[in-house]
Amino acid sequence: MRLIPLMVPRRRHIVPVVARGTVVALIVGIVVAGSAVPAGAHQEWFVNAPEAYPLDFGALLRPGVVFAAAAAVAVTLLLRPVAARLPTPELAVIKPARRLGSLVPWVPRLLAAHLGVSLLVLAFDRVVLDPGIDVPEGVGGTLLLVPQAMVGGLLIAGVLVRAASVAIMLTGPLLVALQGPEALVTLAVFVGSAAFLFVLPPRLNDGGRTDLDLATLRRATFGLKLGAGVTLISLAIVEKLANPEMARAMLEQEPLLNLLAPFGVSADAFAVVAGSVELLLGLLVISGALPQVVAILTAVPFTATLALFGATEFLGHLPLYGVLLSFLVLGSLEETSHSLSGLRRRAGVPTH
Repeated sequence: MRLIPLMVPRRRHIVPVVARGTVVALIVGIVVAGSAVPAGAHQEWFVNAPEAYPLDFGALLRPGVVFAAAAAVAVTLLLRPVAARLPTPELAVIKPARRLGSLVPWVPRLLAAHLGVSLLVLAFDRVVLDPGIDVPEGVGGTLLLVPQAMVGGLLIAGVLVRAASVAIMLTGPLLVALQGPEALVTLAVFVGSAAFLFVLPPRLNDGGRTDLDLATLRRATFGLKLGAGVTLISLAIVEKLANPEMARAMLEQEPLLNLLAPFGVSADAFAVVAGSVELLLGLLVISGALPQVVAILTAVPFTATLALFGATEFLGHLPLYGVLLSFLVLGSLEETSHSLSGLRRRAGVPTH
């Protein structure tokens, strides 16, 4: 069993100018691209009468959607060999980012806290896991929320985390009863996070610090990547690509969301762009390549809408923020970054 050391000695490499320049250009590209990434609000939480917009899977066969989906898959596949040739970690050229490595043993604790706060606060708002899933009024509905509040409290306290994780994974039947089967995939981030915490729960002592071995970390992050990625992909399909009517209604209700309107891009076209970007982000999260870059890029559209939609947007996406923070921290050490991505460093590729 190979444990991750708390302090990794800095290796002295003379990083080639080309490699360092590539990473710097990549970071600058994040900032530029992030300013143009379509906003990532969860439409079902805010659009008027979301139940009035049924899914239309035939819309997925539109030429623009097919082309965009193919492009997203191609970019994801091409990025992996590119990532294998870049220095790891990719944000080490930014001095403050180098300190993230000290947080690696606390990743399970951080993830549990994000998940727990979301569950606890949403329970007091009388919703199950998601701001769009209300429970019935009365005592019966309140009783449904008690287990959620208890699980949230356990995760925040870092107590009985494995039991709390199992409870989250067993909420499937309740979600189907309240919202239908599509809720299972849109909330896969909860299942993925719970699977990670079941495999790698935080310890009760040392502030929740966990000694991570690479083999166990690799298994745990597989569920984490898959859960978050499936959520992003399903939201792209359910709210945009396979639901153009809902997407159009959301953009008519909140015209500021269409960042490309000044350039003559229609609401329907922008919905395809936004859905395609969300699809790409989901695929990149599952890939795990360049985890720090992907974490920042994914956070941009979801953070951009906080000023417009406030606390509901923040609390609803808090589990996803926890996953992205985990990506950012785990990507800060070469060993954990490779466990997350599954990539092996090629000979001659420098590390920071």
